Amino acid sequence: MSETNQKSFNAIIQKEGKFIFVAIPFSPREVWGSKPRYSVAGDINGIAVRGTLGALGQDYFLRLGAAWMRDSGIELGTNVSVRLSLEGPQESNVASDIAKALSDNKKAKTFFDGLPTFYRKNFIRWIESAKREETRVKRISEMMKLLEEGKREK
Repeated sequence: MSETNQKSFNAIIQKEGKFIFVAIPFSPREVWGSKPRYSVAGDINGIAVRGTLGALGQDYFLRLGAAWMRDSGIELGTNVSVRLSLEGPQESNVASDIAKALSDNKKAKTFFDGLPTFYRKNFIRWIESAKREETRVKRISEMMKLLEEGKREK
């Protein structure tokens, strides 16, 4: 888990209707920047957890599935220690040439930020696997074009 984007807090396991969740006591937008979705990974009381933050108005929450609740042994109403960080490649932890290309193209960056981790990692792996600098430059350019067109993969 990246220390730079990690957030730690205490929360209470809550239930509303059929949903079990922990409320997020901060604004993900202020901490991690504006994104279409926030895919997170971390732990609750030391037990691994991952998911996508849900939102209700300005309030965010992390939904916990029935299997996670059963396997964790944590009960509703328990005060827990939570550590979360953004999952997958983010602009802040990709190579500087890729980060610069993304920051120079708002439309492509917004689409990249909204992609599920699997697709972001595939783009980064494809670029990083280039053996020659000119191939790398060409792939970054091609990735930017694909992202602008709203395409998840090459």
